[in-house]
Amino acid sequence: MPKLGLTMTEGTLAEWRVKRGDRVSAGDVLFVVETEKIANEVEAPADGEIREILVDAGNTVPVGTAIARWTGPGPQVEPASPAAVASAAAPAPPSPNASSSAAPSRIVATPLARRLSRQFGVDLRAVVGRGPRGRIKAADVIAAKDRMPRAADGASVPRPPPPAPGVFERADTVQAAIARRLTAAKQEIPHFYVATEADVSAVVAMRAQLNAGPGPKISVTHIILAAAGRALMDSPDANRVWHDGGFMQIASPDIGVAVQTPRGLLAPVLRAVGRMPLDDVARNATVLIERSREGRLQPDDLSGGALTVSNVGMHNVTYLTPIVNPGQVAILGVGSVREVFRPDANGAPALKREIGLVLAADHRVLDGVSAAAFLNRIVHYLEHPVLLMRAPQ
Repeated sequence: MPKLGLTMTEGTLAEWRVKRGDRVSAGDVLFVVETEKIANEVEAPADGEIREILVDAGNTVPVGTAIARWTGPGPQVEPASPAAVASAAAPAPPSPNASSSAAPSRIVATPLARRLSRQFGVDLRAVVGRGPRGRIKAADVIAAKDRMPRAADGASVPRPPPPAPGVFERADTVQAAIARRLTAAKQEIPHFYVATEADVSAVVAMRAQLNAGPGPKISVTHIILAAAGRALMDSPDANRVWHDGGFMQIASPDIGVAVQTPRGLLAPVLRAVGRMPLDDVARNATVLIERSREGRLQPDDLSGGALTVSNVGMHNVTYLTPIVNPGQVAILGVGSVREVFRPDANGAPALKREIGLVLAADHRVLDGVSAAAFLNRIVHYLEHPVLLMRAPQ
């Protein structure tokens, strides 16, 4: 089991792409590993022949466990003992609050397939699995969804009823990892918050003009990412993190962007945002978000950066008070654009478009004054968005 990230300790062998006796060439995909963050295809580093499969698909084993034997080069490691593999694959005991009449599930499916079935309302009992030993994969769920009848509004019907109250449902690998990371972050990082509103009237007007012409389509999120990147360039004290009892300065103005995906909420990192003109920010962010939703992220895409932007403005909320991601110093929660009346220079009411911003910060690295100063730099660029059109000198 390869180590696909600094924090990875175990992985779920989601799917074998080869079988015993297969000849493979360097670059052929051997198997798929699901970690706490992503699903990753593992390729053969050299030519060889698969001699034995030691760990079946669906089992979760520690990093470094031998999962197969082949004739190609590699470290000499002992295979996992049958007891260890059986323990890793065994379902957890039912919750004491679970209904005593509920029978244990016998459906064999990948964690991603189970998540998609809940999202699309697909009953796994009616899905034919095409994986090893009938294991249901994400593609099987998507195919079943496409075969479902459609209502007049385009929704798939019928949807199964929600789980009965009191029935225990175990989280999949990604859900459990997100829960562990956020719990640790809230417990270990001394959070504090600063909030303000930014006048984004100029942002709305400039975005409309840009999107009426050629070039990449610009979203409010793209402009906020660009503004936050420039603010990091102006505020190097905000572009560092708490590490091993001290401060680690980050050389590049990299920013994470929170993305809702079928696998849960991910925060891939956009590199060198503060050095890009707005068009490049839009192009690179669009590609990164699409890769996140399609499950094509690499481990490096989810590491680094001091700040994440989480925009929930499309959900009609005024403020978001977020939790700092582990390994970072701050996260910016962004609300919806609101139309409000504010007095102009003469005291007369003037219609403004404002957006609510909440910066959650790590008090080990930033204090109230430095956090407020950093947030005000973001507001400055949002209220003067033309400064984002060119790369900084």
